[in-house]
Amino acid sequence: MATSISAPALEGKHSAIPASLVNVCFVLCVLNASFFPTAFFSHWWIYDSNGLGVPTDFVNVWSAGRLVLEGRPAQAYDWAIQKQVQVAVLGQSYEGNFAWHYPPPFLFVATFLAQFPYAVAFIGWASVSLIPYLITMRAIVGRPFGWLLAAAFPVVLTNTLVGQNGFLTASLIGGALYLMPTRPIMAGICLGLLSYKPQYGFLFPLVLIAASQWTVFFTAGIVAVAMAFASWLAFGTESWQAFFHWMPMFSQAFLTEGRAPWGKMQSIFALVRYFGGAEQVAWICQWLMSGAVAVLLVLMWRRRFDYSLKAAALAAGTLLTTPYLFLYDVMVLAIPVAFLIRLGLSQGFQRYELPALGLAAALLLFYPLVGAPTGFGATLIVAGLIAGRCGLWRNGAAFRARDMPDAANGSVRAAERL
Repeated sequence: MATSISAPALEGKHSAIPASLVNVCFVLCVLNASFFPTAFFSHWWIYDSNGLGVPTDFVNVWSAGRLVLEGRPAQAYDWAIQKQVQVAVLGQSYEGNFAWHYPPPFLFVATFLAQFPYAVAFIGWASVSLIPYLITMRAIVGRPFGWLLAAAFPVVLTNTLVGQNGFLTASLIGGALYLMPTRPIMAGICLGLLSYKPQYGFLFPLVLIAASQWTVFFTAGIVAVAMAFASWLAFGTESWQAFFHWMPMFSQAFLTEGRAPWGKMQSIFALVRYFGGAEQVAWICQWLMSGAVAVLLVLMWRRRFDYSLKAAALAAGTLLTTPYLFLYDVMVLAIPVAFLIRLGLSQGFQRYELPALGLAAALLLFYPLVGAPTGFGATLIVAGLIAGRCGLWRNGAAFRARDMPDAANGSVRAAERL
């Protein structure tokens, strides 16, 4: 029998924020805030010293939108045509491709951005998408410190530098998890909007079914279908045909041929390939991890764990169950960190938790120096902290202790402490 989620799930007594946590976050926030003006005026970001565009991920978004405005939405998926538009806007060519591979609904975002000059769109996208992320982190932490924690997260720098959608993804996942206990329809809308990232669509349906969160489940489905229908009306059948036509080629290029260096990807699949493992071995490891995470999360969401732990585990699990994961996607890791901080502020921190979070932050910061899947290591650390709060490291009976749902009404007493 599955259990439902009660509204008090995100309530808790507040304690003082550790000074070490505040100091570290303040330093990281200052580094993030000062980097971009310095990078822009030093010609490391957006434009180089010759006034030419710096090749980076955002150029495929702007170029896809430009093709839509020119009446050629399906051609956004054609690698050769995309690159022609990209070279034109950047003023220079580059090796490889920044391919457009998002489902057609995300063309709405690209089309809007392409109506502005490239630099304005780049800075505007990073700035505007940052806002819901900051709001979500503040809401989860439940204190003004949430603003600082959000701005200090190390991947903020990477996501902004390449103009990616990590802020939006993190805010949708975090928003869905924060709203689920009290506003299931709004949570479902967040998940429906997240369908532009289909690789995150594995765990959420399983967990929602296990927890009998039918309002969230069906709302998310309706929103996703509505978005697909709207994009079909706006961009035509050809855009969907192009999306499905190019997806196998994209998968072949990045998950088989490794056109992007394996160190850029942050999954167990990429880690195996990074150390020279065969593709078959990498897939076995990925499927074993995905299966284990899915089973544990279904069990966890059917039992009486603190809701913040469930939410943190699900957010971290989304990162562990997809092979295709770049560092900017690890922005999502800020969500389970926020839930862990919330728990620490209400229940007290274990003495190892803040040092472990510091190590996870260091792994994310050191990525540019080592070019290895350090984001995967950071995700494992956060997942380990969640497991520790569940009691999995203390004894083997953590799930058995919560096997019996509330006999009276099947609801979770979210105020229970571990």
